[in-house]
Amino acid sequence: MSNRSSHYPEHSHPHQPHRHGHAPTRRPAAPATAVRQRARPSSAYVIAHAGKQIRIGPVIVWIVIGTVTALGAWSAATATYFTFRDDVLTRLLARQAEMQYSYEDRIAELRARIDRTTSRQLLDQEQFEQKLDQIIQRQAALDQRTAALGSLPDNSATGSVKPAARSLTERLFGKSKPAPLPENAATPGRQSSLMSRSGAKLAKGTNVNDTIAGLQASLDRVEQRQMAMLTSAETSYDTRIRRMKGLVSDLGLSLARLEVHTPRKGVGGPYVPVKLNGHGGAFEQQLSRVSISRAQLDQLSRTLAQVPYRTPVLGEIELSSGFGVRTDPFLGRPAMHTGLDFRASTGDPVRATANGRVVSAGWAGGYGRMVEIDHGNGLSTRYGHMSRINVKVGEHIHIGQIVGEVGSTGRSTGPHLHYETRIDGEAVDPQRFLRAGARYAAAR
Repeated sequence: MSNRSSHYPEHSHPHQPHRHGHAPTRRPAAPATAVRQRARPSSAYVIAHAGKQIRIGPVIVWIVIGTVTALGAWSAATATYFTFRDDVLTRLLARQAEMQYSYEDRIAELRARIDRTTSRQLLDQEQFEQKLDQIIQRQAALDQRTAALGSLPDNSATGSVKPAARSLTERLFGKSKPAPLPENAATPGRQSSLMSRSGAKLAKGTNVNDTIAGLQASLDRVEQRQMAMLTSAETSYDTRIRRMKGLVSDLGLSLARLEVHTPRKGVGGPYVPVKLNGHGGAFEQQLSRVSISRAQLDQLSRTLAQVPYRTPVLGEIELSSGFGVRTDPFLGRPAMHTGLDFRASTGDPVRATANGRVVSAGWAGGYGRMVEIDHGNGLSTRYGHMSRINVKVGEHIHIGQIVGEVGSTGRSTGPHLHYETRIDGEAVDPQRFLRAGARYAAAR
């Protein structure tokens, strides 16, 4: 291949010998245009083979050169890759393993965090349910205590009239009713209501501890009121028992004898001794003591209901004659007055001073119209000079019952009530009973 074209003479004879010594034959001059064409160099590449010429442009030449160069670079890179591929693969695998381990560690950490959060939530839920169960159990116990307190009657003296007392709920919580939470929460339905209500509060972001603390504080207040009521009841019972025993002592009577002969109506049953619950709480032990005191108070109330220490007439008391020796109003001589004369108007009601049974009702000489009531234990009372009698012999009388009306029958100088108190048939001063009754009433 050559960059120049080969020019051969058109009429050249290869076998013609050269003429030595002679000048070469001059050829005619070629045209100027032909000379200029031969003088201009060609930009194409010519390949000559077997008498044939192949012209190749520069673009194709450079394409071939670039292809050969690329193939050489590719061969060199391939050889380099295969030479160092073990190290590259090793580093690549190590990098992938490191990334995988890092991802696994991160996932394990996230799982552990989720497990801790879930465990904490489950623990909090379990603690909340346990505290709620404790509150419900405590509420059930408080309900039972409330029922026990409600069974404690108001042991007022028989025959007295008192205004209606406030209900137990009002005494515990005041005029307003207790809040529905946590009262009456001992049923499963109420428990689910508490759970749903508490869950709603938790959903709103309310602190569980604050909710539980509020419930506990509410129950604490109820328990304190219950203990205060129980303490007040125990104090009241003990005080009244002491006063009743003091009343019997002031009268000089035997309490044992009075209790033995106190009538009992429609009662009975096997004897079961009382056992104090030593393993119970303070409320249960105090409730047992209150129950015993209440039973003693009931017995004393029934006993004192047979003792005539009340007045037979209402209103302001005015005595026209006392018990003892006096001048007889008809004979003018000293005589024994066996009772008290209460000044009153004709028709005023005369009331029984104790429970008992009528043993006499009618005309009785100097007593005029008279009623006698046997109160048991040797105690009896007489009501004389009445204008009218409202009871019959054998009739059972209750305290305060009207037995007749004031009059002036028999040996009487004017309307009044002659009242007597007798022990074992012997007249005693009624003021002894009335004064003791006045002291007892003033101390209540």
